[in-house]
Amino acid sequence: MSLSIVKSVRPGGVVQIAPRGEIDVDTAYEVREAIAEVLAKARPVRIELNMRLVTFIDSVGISAMVAGFQTCEVSGVKLVVTEPSRFVHRQLWVTGLLGLFGAPEPWFADDAPEVLPGA
Repeated sequence: MSLSIVKSVRPGGVVQIAPRGEIDVDTAYEVREAIAEVLAKARPVRIELNMRLVTFIDSVGISAMVAGFQTCEVSGVKLVVTEPSRFVHRQLWVTGLLGLFGAPEPWFADDAPEVLPGA
């Protein structure tokens, strides 16, 4: 599976980076590059790494996240993880890095609000 990344500007000087797919040895560099690109263009107040659609992450992917966190820290920008998938949440918890990224609660599809047809 491949990785796609969508970046969007949120209110209040926040940039959201939303990867979708697997972050592994073949794709981790894309996460690092996305963070670096945001920092090169502007200095947002915060970068939110929305991990809801990440189905897999390995140690290289976790390392890319830590490198991104450190790059942001040096730049005076806060990097937090939002809506981690259950898999991502577990990997961050097991590695002891959950707190580093803001201790986000895992995102469960069952928690999503129900959207009624035609609403």
